[in-house]
Amino acid sequence: MANRKLITEQDFQEAMDRQVHVRVFQDDQIVDSGVVIIRFTDTFIVTQSGVSDVTYHDRKGCEFFEMRKR
Repeated sequence: MANRKLITEQDFQEAMDRQVHVRVFQDDQIVDSGVVIIRFTDTFIVTQSGVSDVTYHDRKGCEFFEMRKR
């Protein structure tokens, strides 16, 4: 696996459009992994891992990485 950090609006839009799996870090800890981005704003990134498992992540307090297969 290779990770690509998502930073720009375009990065988040592409990840959402392609429904790639994302790993989320907060305070250097993995807080979510294998989720997809279903919505984003200037403040939050909304991820989903299942039908009813939706999580809101603070955009400034977290780092987001696209999980890619090599």
